[in-house]
Amino acid sequence: MVVTRFAPSPTGPLHLGHAYAAIFAHDRARASGGRFLLRIEDIDRQRSKPAWERACLDDLAWLGLTWDSVMRQSQRQPAYDAALDALWARGLLYPCRCTRRDIDEALGAPQEGVLGPDGPVYPGTCRAVPLGPRPLDQHLRLNMKKAVQGLDTLFFHDDGIAVATLAAAYVDGIGDIILARRDFGTSYHLSVVLDDAAQGVTLVTRGADLREATAIHRLLQHLLGLPVPDYLHHGLIRDDAGKRLAKRDDARALAKYRAEGASPEDIRRMVGLG
Repeated sequence: MVVTRFAPSPTGPLHLGHAYAAIFAHDRARASGGRFLLRIEDIDRQRSKPAWERACLDDLAWLGLTWDSVMRQSQRQPAYDAALDALWARGLLYPCRCTRRDIDEALGAPQEGVLGPDGPVYPGTCRAVPLGPRPLDQHLRLNMKKAVQGLDTLFFHDDGIAVATLAAAYVDGIGDIILARRDFGTSYHLSVVLDDAAQGVTLVTRGADLREATAIHRLLQHLLGLPVPDYLHHGLIRDDAGKRLAKRDDARALAKYRAEGASPEDIRRMVGLG
């Protein structure tokens, strides 16, 4: 059975890009008699608001989408803690106090350094063997060299095509990513792989801008013994200047189109899924 999901963050209005992603995942599941799930990615407690979640669910229902269950990341911290504890016990995590400015200064000229999925590859300033219990008040980074020790290549399938990432590419091109943020208690990378596994997702459909991040998720699945779903990275809805839509693009908000009298069929045609 195909199981897909749509995972919005309740930090602002849904726009046409969200509509495309949600409809794409929904239709892919329903066409095969599968399941379509929602996940509310509300780990950012300061920016996530109940009103935005209600507006999101209302917009999705207005589009004619139906879902089989809803998961909220704010209720999943015990699962994230368990995974972090397991990685800490294996010596794969270390605390980091570096600010973005610290990293820029350590790199000297960030624009000349290697850029990974999360920005400049971390220079390893705080890298050390962890001691004592896992700290809760600091960022935690994955020691990438230790994480890929003994590995050669990891694979995942993107639209049916096998994609390979060499162990060396993880070290040189991705680096020591953050797996827990001091103010969140987790991170996007950690929570998304744990939640996909918990929801039984078999096909992850998402924008092409997240293709590089999928290599990170494949490694975490390996480290945590999680199942590996198939992936399909689709195109993005862009503005007139060719830029990817963001939450600040209120002019493309679904609520605005609804207020102006657009129908769900109009939205489908606008995003090319009509």
